[in-house]
Parts: sequence; structure tokens; C-alpha cells
Amino acid sequence: MVGVQKGDDGQKADRLLERLLGYRVFPDAEGRMNLSLRDVDGGLLLVPQFTLAADTRKGTRASFTSAAEPEDGRRLFDYLVGRAVGAHPQVQAGLFGADMQVHSTNDGPVTFWLAT
Repeated sequence: MVGVQKGDDGQKADRLLERLLGYRVFPDAEGRMNLSLRDVDGGLLLVPQFTLAADTRKGTRASFTSAAEPEDGRRLFDYLVGRAVGAHPQVQAGLFGADMQVHSTNDGPVTFWLAT
């Protein structure tokens, strides 16, 4: 899931892609998280999710004031997808602004939030 906030730019997107492809989250022969997506020849699914920018610190309704404007978010998400396709052989992407149903199966009790 990819959330774009105000002030995010191509440099941050490049850094995020570097982290997505290189972060060691997959088990090695000893079962330790020591292999990256590149190491395991895994696929990368990028799904735009503006709600990741939600501020839920007060009240009972999320505020999205830190989220990028829709056109800025679309532009940066498309940039990230283009860079990912050029850097990794297996990339799929959701559609920005679409009502998508994404099914996910987590393998183990591990979820990371990669921020740049």
C-alpha cells in the first residue's frame, strides 16, 4: 500500500523503491529475515492508498489534510510504478482513485511501514 503525502517527491519515491526492493524481510535457510524481494525473485504489488495519510489523533473522524492533492498523488504514484517496472521484473499496480478490492494473506506476524 502506498500513501502519498504533501511534500513527497521523486527523491522520496526513489528511496521508497530502493527500500521495497532491498529490505530484508524474507527468511533465509536458517529462518531469519535476511533476504530481500530481489533475493527471492518476488513480485511487487503497489496499491495506492491515500488513507495511509490519515490523522486519527483526535476526534472520531480521520483527517486527510496531510495527504497529497489527488493529482499530485497520482503523478507520484505513477512515477513510482514506472521506476519499479524499470528496476524489477515482476511489478503489478492498482489503479489510482479506483474502488479496488485487494485480498492479502500475511505470512506470519510481520507487517512493516516503510517511511521515507
